[in-house]
Amino acid sequence: MRVLVLGGTTEAAALAKLLAGDRRFDATLSLAGRTSAPRPQPLATRVGGFGGVEGLAQWLREHETDAVVDATHPYAARMSANAVAACAQVGLPLGSIVRPAWQPLPDDDWQIVPTAEVAAAALGRTPRRVFLSLGRQDLHAFAAAPQHRYVARTIEPPQQAVLPPNMRLLQARGPFDRDAEAKLLAGEDIDVVVSKNSGGGATYAKIEAARELGLPVIMIARPDKPAGHVLGSPGEAVMWLAHVRAPGSLRGV
Repeated sequence: MRVLVLGGTTEAAALAKLLAGDRRFDATLSLAGRTSAPRPQPLATRVGGFGGVEGLAQWLREHETDAVVDATHPYAARMSANAVAACAQVGLPLGSIVRPAWQPLPDDDWQIVPTAEVAAAALGRTPRRVFLSLGRQDLHAFAAAPQHRYVARTIEPPQQAVLPPNMRLLQARGPFDRDAEAKLLAGEDIDVVVSKNSGGGATYAKIEAARELGLPVIMIARPDKPAGHVLGSPGEAVMWLAHVRAPGSLRGV
C-alpha cells in the first residue's frame, strides 16, 4: 500500500518509524522545507511544496498513492486544506492526526488571541520583557511593538526583513525540561510569555514554568484546520491504514 505522510511534527516522525518497519506499506514522508536541516527519517523523504491542490493531486496520481496521512503542525491550515481538497479530487482516503490542544489549568493566567498581530498589541504600551515561543514565521508581527524587549526561541534564524529592534534569538529544538524552562524565564526576567497552542509534550514545559512562576501567557489560538478521518496518534494511524481501502485504485490509470 502506497502512503503519503504529510509531516513536520513529532507525530510524523513517530509514524515514519512505524511505517518503515511494516512491510505492508510503501510510504513517503513529505516535509514543507521550513527547516533547512531536518532530522533524518527512515522513509523516503521529499522536501518542498506541491504547488497547491492541483499539484498535490497530480503527485498522488503520478505516484499511484493509495492513502494520505496528514501529520502536519496544528497551524499548517493551508496544507491541510489542500490535502482535503486533493484527496477528494483524486478519490483517496485521508487520515488526519489531530494533536489535542493545551487547556488552561486553574493556576494558569492565559489571554487567548487569534493572531500574532493581536498578541503584539495585547502586550500593551508599557515596556515588558517578553518570551516569544511561536516559531520564526510570525516574529515580524512584534515589530509593531518595539518598546518591549524580546527573547525569541526558534529552531532556525528568522528570515523576515523587519523584526523588533530589541530582540535576542535563542536557537534550540525541543523537547524542553520544565526546570530548565523555569530557570530560563527567571534568568531573563521575563514578564510575559507568548506562545502558540501547539499541544503535545515537546514544548509544554514553558507553560508549566510560566504557571510555576506566576507569569501570564498570551496564547495564540489555533486556526480552523480542515481534516479527514480524525486520528489520535501515530499508532492509530497505522491501524487505520491497515483497514482502509481506497474507493478505486489509481494503479494503471
